[in-house]
Amino acid sequence: MASSYPPSQSIQYARQTILRAERAARCAPFRVKLYTTMRVQGVALSSITGTRGVQNGYTRRPLPELMAEHELAWLMQIGLLRREVDGQGLTDSFRLTPLGRHLMEKWEQQGGIGYIGHATWRDRLLNFLTRWFRLPSWLS
Repeated sequence: MASSYPPSQSIQYARQTILRAERAARCAPFRVKLYTTMRVQGVALSSITGTRGVQNGYTRRPLPELMAEHELAWLMQIGLLRREVDGQGLTDSFRLTPLGRHLMEKWEQQGGIGYIGHATWRDRLLNFLTRWFRLPSWLS
């Protein structure tokens, strides 16, 4: 007897969660290509750092490993990324979360996969305040 599974339902995210995640993605030093790659496969930290990150089209400029890891950790806290896990535990690779994939779909609908927008001064200020002072969601 074949069992039937309920159809997959998309996760509903609060508007503030989506806005905060979009803002963090715009303010991060990463290019859209990194997010599109992370959508289908994990990306190792070593592929993102230094000149290799620029060559791969993942970053705008060479990033030191500590800075890249710090930026990726922020995107994990926001809910865009997760670390990949193998049989031995956590790896140094990152992938998109369901929220990250949701944003990718939204960007595709808005203007193609390259549409992420540019960070405004307001985006950078709100991202800074949210990141460093962890303001309540009603203020950001």
